[in-house]
Amino acid sequence: MKKKLNVAMIGYQFMGRAHSNAWRQVSRFFDTPFEPVMKVVCGRSEGGVRQAAERLGWEEHATSWEQVIGRKDIDIVDICTPGDSHLPIAIAAADSKKVVFCEKPLANTLAESEKMLDAVKRNSVIHMICHNYRRAPAVTLAKQIIAEGQIGQVHHYRGTYLQDWIVNPSFPRVWRLEKSKAGSGALGDIASHSIDLSRYLVGEIAEVAGLLKTFISERPLPGGKTMAPVDVDDAALSLVKFEGGAVGTIEATRFATGRKNYNRFEINGSKGSVVFNLERMNELDLYVEEGPNSGFKSIMVTDSSHPYIAGWWPPGHIIGYEHTFTHTVLDLLKAIADNTVPSPNFEDGVRNQRVLDAIERADASGKWEAVE
Repeated sequence: MKKKLNVAMIGYQFMGRAHSNAWRQVSRFFDTPFEPVMKVVCGRSEGGVRQAAERLGWEEHATSWEQVIGRKDIDIVDICTPGDSHLPIAIAAADSKKVVFCEKPLANTLAESEKMLDAVKRNSVIHMICHNYRRAPAVTLAKQIIAEGQIGQVHHYRGTYLQDWIVNPSFPRVWRLEKSKAGSGALGDIASHSIDLSRYLVGEIAEVAGLLKTFISERPLPGGKTMAPVDVDDAALSLVKFEGGAVGTIEATRFATGRKNYNRFEINGSKGSVVFNLERMNELDLYVEEGPNSGFKSIMVTDSSHPYIAGWWPPGHIIGYEHTFTHTVLDLLKAIADNTVPSPNFEDGVRNQRVLDAIERADASGKWEAVE
């Protein structure tokens, strides 16, 4: 019998649903070193969290995250709440010697993220941040291709993350459009993904230029006609210089009409290029210079030899968005078994936060800013 690890998940909305599915499926499809037990889900609304527990498969529900974290039977705390509560929950979990698993971005500010990193290090607990796109098999394959030198020395990174869900001015001022809860807008929500992928695939960012833009400055509050200010960015653009000499662009917007979840990167090297688009997430486009007949080829990343695919279906049977979360918790469980800190972790979260902070400073100064 495998040892069981009890999971407590704080928050149960969009990300909570994705994480719940991952915890539920991981041991059914992969040989995991532990059996995760979906012990308790926590939320502010008694009725809402009870319904979430029943629908998502959690044994218990609760409304006090403080009490949940204080329980001796909880091994892993999974944080799926808005960014304004990441700091107190993560620090309390670390102080209680739990494994801490947190959604991105790590915090609403650089200072908060540094406090979270200090807490997990001070308590010597295992920690991980959920940048799930690293574990799309095509992205992991791109990492292998780059590491093997197939595209040569990297010169360019182009990251775009385009959505359109708030183009309508009548869309309400939800929490993601409120700085006190979300920290930032498109910058922290989706540009953070492009930044993480750039660090994963190319290397650390040394310097940035930035532009943040809010197109609609006020919106109706949910459920009413009262208007409230929007104090976060609708679009974020940045030029970046990497420590290794490459240069790049990162663009994130929620105003790209017609684009629903267009998370794409193109990396150009001295000998070739790789291209990934989340909306075609089972494919990776690869170009390797081979003379006059060279051209891009599309790799269908569904073979059992490809990263993570052996746990799923026969070749050609595609996987989806939700599987990236399953792969993430799989690697977290393996790290717990090895008593190591997986990647990305809170150190990566802080490094990402430093880039976000530098872009905000660059927007304010109108100058290039160093990533400190």
